Amino acid sequence: MEFVEEVVGRPPLVLGVDPRPRLHGPEPLTHIRRYSLELMEALAPRLGAVKFQTAFFEALGPQGFALMHELIVAARVLSLPVIIDAKRGDIGSTAEAYAEAYLQTYPGSALTVNPYLGSDALEPFFRAARQSGGAVFVLVKTSNPGSGLFQDLPLASGGTLYQAVADYLAQQAEQQRVGDWSRVAAVVGATYPEQIGEIRSRLPHSLLLLPGLGAQGGEALRGAGLLNSASRALFYPGGQPSVEEAVRQAERYLAVLG
Repeated sequence: MEFVEEVVGRPPLVLGVDPRPRLHGPEPLTHIRRYSLELMEALAPRLGAVKFQTAFFEALGPQGFALMHELIVAARVLSLPVIIDAKRGDIGSTAEAYAEAYLQTYPGSALTVNPYLGSDALEPFFRAARQSGGAVFVLVKTSNPGSGLFQDLPLASGGTLYQAVADYLAQQAEQQRVGDWSRVAAVVGATYPEQIGEIRSRLPHSLLLLPGLGAQGGEALRGAGLLNSASRALFYPGGQPSVEEAVRQAERYLAVLG
């Protein structure tokens, strides 16, 4: 099934899986595996997708990368759409390899990518998404406080750099429609609510992934095609692993999202 078709029929809440070994005792990999599986199963009816941040698994070495693969497969068994948060972006041949590694290996899943090497670096991801039934979430306006240093730069032609990225994606999105929505999607930080509305007007057919909910200060936002993503606030509610508290936190978010 297409990622887009799966995710739009589910609740607009995304679980970010960003494991911190120090919170998981003397055998962190074993506990991270067990906790993540229990958490995904408990939250499955309340989630639109699960987002795996590759950096935290890569930091655990080869076993961590193998664990991420196992958890991605487990999420699909639970019928949960998967977003692989790797923020890849490189020259065309390398982009093709990244696209194969993530979009082709995990059909029907999504990948976050960086647009700043240009269209030839993005096209392999768009092509792989079309072939695999996946989606590509392109960084437009990110949630971190320093994002404006480059993304808000004014252009001589008018507007800002992030607006130019959004306008380029709008053209690509029209070529990748799956019904009302497109496989070409965008990442817009929940920490910038005013920009979310503006970017939605530029990208009317793109899903918007809104990271930064909770720990970074972002608030849950309602709206068609808005995927509110919580990592620390949902994976470690109260700063510790707790399946029961995570379920309660998810219910609180969903009460706001309707």
